[in-house]
Amino acid sequence: MVPEAAVEPLSDPPTVGAPVIDAAQLPGGVFLASGTPRRWLARHRRGDTSRRRARTAFVFAGGSSRGAAQIGMVQALVARDITADAVFGTSVGAVNAAGFCSEPTALGVQRMASIWKRLTADDVFPQGRMPNAVRYFQQRESVHANMGLRKVIEEGINFDHLEHAAVHLEVVATSLHDGRTRWFTSGPAVERILASAALPALLPPVEIDGEPFIDGGVVDNVPIGRALSQGAERIFVLLCGPMHYTPQRYRRPVEAVLTAFFIAVHSRFVRELAHLPEGIEVVVFTVDSEPVSRYDDFSNTEALIEAGKVSAETVLDFWQTGGVGDRFTAAHANRRMALAGTRPRDG
Repeated sequence: MVPEAAVEPLSDPPTVGAPVIDAAQLPGGVFLASGTPRRWLARHRRGDTSRRRARTAFVFAGGSSRGAAQIGMVQALVARDITADAVFGTSVGAVNAAGFCSEPTALGVQRMASIWKRLTADDVFPQGRMPNAVRYFQQRESVHANMGLRKVIEEGINFDHLEHAAVHLEVVATSLHDGRTRWFTSGPAVERILASAALPALLPPVEIDGEPFIDGGVVDNVPIGRALSQGAERIFVLLCGPMHYTPQRYRRPVEAVLTAFFIAVHSRFVRELAHLPEGIEVVVFTVDSEPVSRYDDFSNTEALIEAGKVSAETVLDFWQTGGVGDRFTAAHANRRMALAGTRPRDG
């Protein structure tokens, strides 16, 4: 939940002494339904005693090895005593969501960070004796086995079944029978998380109740729609990349296929964000596309954790002082200073 003393002044505001940039891009943003009245927003964030607090959800998106950024984001959330009534995850986000729901405290998040920091490519994507380039063209289910990821999941959670997590947890996978999403809310946890994170071609499908499943991010990489359908009113979205996907010019046919896939995946999130129902607030955290990393590159883990934390802190500062949108303006800087009991200097 969010402390009901929301909209409290925060220390160490962004630079305001020198001329303030008219509209600096935030690493994420705060989004509401079009036409939401300001007085609703003030009442919603203030948490009047006559009004119950907003039902809060955390949404962990997919992003392979860049999922390390989500650890820094939950560090920022936990540090401000912002907790969730329900957590939704897909792909690597399902792995992180499950780890968080095992122990949703600062100590639990610290343990998640420790696991991430010691991961190597071989831990998650065992290389074997055959070069990866050769495996891509062999007749086989996947380039890598999933035993490495299974061990990571087993180490990161303290419950056997999803319904036994400390916070309500849901993970999504994609059916290979009909291409539809399947949301798992109960049952053996490791198999369901493993299915949600089964990157197509890279990791093998996971069979559950006789049905094969692959990565949930194929169909729903940022499942805010599921959070809304389950009654969430305030949603914190933890992305593993930038808010606006800018495709790089591709040089090979396989890169063209991947680019088209990422465009399709991102467009669903953009559409859902643009058509939020009335009375819903979505707070999004992002990280830059730099450093660029392969799916099996864990060399930037510490930098990504720190980047995720800084991004989340920046957006939370903006949100807790009444900000809306994805740009930090001079007017908002002055508002922060007024809430802090100071006056902006001329300039």
